[in-house]
Amino acid sequence: MWQELSRTTTNTGFMPLLQCEPGCKRMTGTTSWERFLRRSKMTKRLFLLLTLLLLASPLLLAQTPGYNTPGGHWVVISSGFSMAIASGLCGLAQAKAVAAAAEGMARNPGAAAAIRFALLLGLVLIESLALYTLVVIFVNVK
Repeated sequence: MWQELSRTTTNTGFMPLLQCEPGCKRMTGTTSWERFLRRSKMTKRLFLLLTLLLLASPLLLAQTPGYNTPGGHWVVISSGFSMAIASGLCGLAQAKAVAAAAEGMARNPGAAAAIRFALLLGLVLIESLALYTLVVIFVNVK
């Protein structure tokens, strides 16, 4: 009926021994770790460069005039708009987070405690966006 395949350690030279069945053309389920590690080093360097750029940009681009700038009333108006936008986006994000958590708890009631913890942590972080915007407005508007 079926011919029994023998498990030999024949190798074509491309793969290490005992990595695949006879007749296998390619390795499945394995990762080229060298390529992955090289890629992670590049992403670490990129994140380090972006972090340094973000930290240095306020120092390099800071401009503080010693006099009142003309058109300074726009600061108050733009601050109000920024708070409205931040609050609106926070509301949308919180609604989406609560909906996803409710759906997750309905699908897997056993994981309700973990989902509830992640939901509360996410809601706190989302709400902090609006609070940071409010703090920035209080600092800038005099």
